[in-house]
Amino acid sequence: MHKPLLRRRHFNWTWLALVGWGLVTPWAAASGQRILVVGDSLSAEYGLARGTGWVALLQKQLATEKPGVEVVNASISGETTSGGRSRMAALLSKHRPTHVIIELGGNDALRGLPMSMTQANLLDMTKQAKAAKAQVLLLGMHMPPNYGPEMARQFEAAYAQVAKSKNAALVPFFLKGIGDDPEPLKWFQADRIHPNESAQPRMLANVWPALKKQLK
Repeated sequence: MHKPLLRRRHFNWTWLALVGWGLVTPWAAASGQRILVVGDSLSAEYGLARGTGWVALLQKQLATEKPGVEVVNASISGETTSGGRSRMAALLSKHRPTHVIIELGGNDALRGLPMSMTQANLLDMTKQAKAAKAQVLLLGMHMPPNYGPEMARQFEAAYAQVAKSKNAALVPFFLKGIGDDPEPLKWFQADRIHPNESAQPRMLANVWPALKKQLK
């Protein structure tokens, strides 16, 4: 997707010419908002038909409710918070987002990585995005129940602590209504790890209220 070419304060004849040639529309030129999604397989459409994941659904909703807002999906299946941290600077430099959604941590939990490392990585990614003048939305995850209630509590609290310390927005549980459903298997693919296509609108519904508050 192209970067916004000109902002309102740079309104000039070049802008009018571009509109006339059909290369840019007035709302696209004026918006200047770009959302960068940095996530794992939950956001990378793992096992899904292209265009059916929650990020693709978000782009469609934005086209209706917030025209001109772009979405860049930089999610990678299998990504950990360490991987996201190492990529963040380059992603911010390349895409210059106004908003960053961080959906990472689930793979850290599945691999049994140290809680302190996960929290430090989330904190650093949030700091980098904030330093780049982007608003941040963290999508919280829960640990699998077999890790025990105390580990689950600590993992959930890590997201809240990062959000509070850096004044970032937070969705406490990205898979609310899916992973905690009384019959959760109906929302997951055969591997019982990745949400299926039916779950994607619910995932978007969990994200949208918090994101909408951040958008102009």
